[in-house]
Amino acid sequence: MLQAIGLSFQDEEVYDALVRRTQATVAEIAADCHLQATAARRILQSLVDSGLATRSTGRPARYVAVSPDSSLEAILRERERELGGVRTHIRALMDVYRANTRFAHPGELIEVVSGRDEVNQRFAQLQRNTRAEMRGFDRPPYAAPEQHTRSNPIELDLLRRGVKYRVIYDTSVLELPGWLEDVTAGMQRGEQARIAADLPMKLAISDDRLAIIPLLRAGDSAVTASYLIHPSPLLDALMALFEALWERSVPVRLTPQGGELSQDEERLLTLLASGATDKAASRALGWSERTVQRHITKLMRRLGAQTRFQVAMEATRRGWI
Repeated sequence: MLQAIGLSFQDEEVYDALVRRTQATVAEIAADCHLQATAARRILQSLVDSGLATRSTGRPARYVAVSPDSSLEAILRERERELGGVRTHIRALMDVYRANTRFAHPGELIEVVSGRDEVNQRFAQLQRNTRAEMRGFDRPPYAAPEQHTRSNPIELDLLRRGVKYRVIYDTSVLELPGWLEDVTAGMQRGEQARIAADLPMKLAISDDRLAIIPLLRAGDSAVTASYLIHPSPLLDALMALFEALWERSVPVRLTPQGGELSQDEERLLTLLASGATDKAASRALGWSERTVQRHITKLMRRLGAQTRFQVAMEATRRGWI
């Protein structure tokens, strides 16, 4: 466990033995840990040098464990400071790297990844290597033709670790069965989601260092090849395109669980606020279009609204969406 702060397995074993005894001689520690006396003495001295123990001046010398909550915390804080310095140095090196690779090897700025499995693997790797933020355009088709939802366990894991996700969904996803449940699961964990019509492509951007664009032709039902874009003016343009479309897209909002709406009404309002048509809402909810229209009519009566737009405005005013 303590290897993470620089102690070896043997150092930790000796430290644990010393903590159990509170204080001990070299001979006692050597016996407890089945070590030669010279090895025990050397490790105990390293613990003293690290601030984890002190040494008395009597004969025989006794080593005393320093309270772990202060000694280990001090080492941990020092390691964190060192890691902070490493991160700062990495950022400086990346600035140099980007400046020197943008035009030095133009043929290496774009990779072509072929094969469905390879595309999936590289996309998963791109996400796992993200440290701050993933941004993307999401629209069908997906890498697996039988995939009806865009369920992404990697995203949920990264959200738990504090990675930010901003995703713009094409309105075509509203007709996918299970999309509402899927995007809700992500948003409940921190994903920011928006909707836009006619997204120009599928896109994923990891931090400001890498992007992947699936290579799709008209009529393709699955993703079997992708472009991998390294730091370059093209990557800068893709990031600028994402930010421009993000500002113009419609936020997907989750309705609060306040008890004023039924679960069906909450789900329907979420879809309507996202721009879903009656047809798209019926597919997402597993209802008939007639059932969707009936629920909308009930909401209009309840809110005193004459149009779907007024339903959304009144629901917003009441804090439902």
